Amino acid sequence: MNAQVMRRLRPLFGTYVEVGVTGADNDAIESAFDVMAIVHRQMSFHDATSELSRINRARGEWIRVSLHTRRVLRLARAMMRASEGLFDCTVGGELIERGGLPRHDSSPHARSGVADNIEINGSLVRVRGDIRITLDGIAKGYGVDIGIRALRRCGVSAGWINAGGDLRAFGEIALPVYRRESDGALCALGGIKDAAVATSATHASGAERYPGVIVSSQRDVPKQGIWTVVAHTAWRADALTKVAALAASADRSSIVQRLGGRLVEERVAA
Repeated sequence: MNAQVMRRLRPLFGTYVEVGVTGADNDAIESAFDVMAIVHRQMSFHDATSELSRINRARGEWIRVSLHTRRVLRLARAMMRASEGLFDCTVGGELIERGGLPRHDSSPHARSGVADNIEINGSLVRVRGDIRITLDGIAKGYGVDIGIRALRRCGVSAGWINAGGDLRAFGEIALPVYRRESDGALCALGGIKDAAVATSATHASGAERYPGVIVSSQRDVPKQGIWTVVAHTAWRADALTKVAALAASADRSSIVQRLGGRLVEERVAA
């Protein structure tokens, strides 16, 4: 492609986010960063003032929240049901106990719940029981998707967004994809075009070069390895890496495929 490519990089979602477009349109890039920043503010577990934190503090009371938060909660709840709990957004309490998420108050919390604990009625949301919702396994991918939507609304014909490995490209771009292995080496995975890819890693305790925690309400132990999934949207690829980490080895690829993704070059630790 001969068109000029413009790239911008900013900290967001606890990582660095790169937006790239063909053509010199800085306004389009700003628009993408603006909508992604909204998702970050609304759905951050770490931010005690976010909409997600307000839902978690409400202890079963109805809370009025934004359209984006409702959409992500619906997607997370649907994926939780479809994956039979392999993807689980109710494990915030478990992650608090493990030190992976902050404890904002001293109120009691359950380690996990079920999809039906999440109720949505119009613009109102509530979580029944002492459940703490975490959207870390899906919100970053959703942010990438709405960033892509913003670029398209601005008339950008081709581009990409890479949020710390949650990557989506569109238009006449075949974007090369590399994965950072646990030893720091880069592994070439080919390229994507009009698709999204996400990677999650699980390691033995104390062996994390790039730390992340994947837990299951069913107390399944994730297989140590690096899981890369390709899907049409980044939110789905993001969520399905967690499914891949927790699924039984014999069923992993078929489950990911049934849920709308494709497992790519899994790296399973010995």
